[in-house]
Amino acid sequence: MSYYSIRAIYLFEMSRTGRTLMQSVVSPVLSTSLYFVVFGSAIGSRMVEIDGVSYGAFIVPGLTMLSLLNQSISNASFGIYMPKFSGTIYELLSAPVSYVEILLGYVGAAATKSMVLGFLILMTAQLFVDYEIVHPFWMVGFLALTAVTFSLFGFILGIWADGFEKLQVVPMMIVTPLTFLGGSFYSIDMLPPFWQKVTLLNPVVYLISAFRWSFFGVADVSVNLSAGMILLFLAACLLLVRWIFKTGYRLRA
Repeated sequence: MSYYSIRAIYLFEMSRTGRTLMQSVVSPVLSTSLYFVVFGSAIGSRMVEIDGVSYGAFIVPGLTMLSLLNQSISNASFGIYMPKFSGTIYELLSAPVSYVEILLGYVGAAATKSMVLGFLILMTAQLFVDYEIVHPFWMVGFLALTAVTFSLFGFILGIWADGFEKLQVVPMMIVTPLTFLGGSFYSIDMLPPFWQKVTLLNPVVYLISAFRWSFFGVADVSVNLSAGMILLFLAACLLLVRWIFKTGYRLRA
């Protein structure tokens, strides 16, 4: 494995952040801040506590996860799609670089940018609501694991997409609705029994539940189950990427 290959791809992708600062950093932080203003400060002051946590603080993990998922997918999908679109992907594939090195470079950069954004959103949230992190080590761990997993998913999406519009379909039409319905603004214990069972089919529930547990020590589902679901999705993405590079799907046109 060549460290220099990984470093070159990683630094190239990280440098793209500076050229798209408004889109990749400022815009997500501002849009999430509006949620904190409306739901955290304005509406949150009139809401009762949920599981002993003030409503403004309760929504912090969910809103952070909403931005983290979308930005992880977006960063990774655009990162690999642009070489496909411009044709430079063939230079990369013909170079003495393994698919593992390509994957580490692109996914590593996307996950890094998403994690930085996640920390910025958490710091911004402190301006609007008061909260404490009960398990900071696990918070960072779940943040990193989610960023890597969904950056890997975004990498797959970028290879699959054959147009710019397809890059937006999954984040806007699938991930965002699942996040809103996955307990970002409420505890699933507040739902009727039937809808609680239906909600457990939503994979994002496990992400938000584990992340919220790291903040407040409360969770809608078992933390071990949540971690297992994330690792299962990560393993599925790794197997799919291995198949893509082995068969050349959407890479060798």
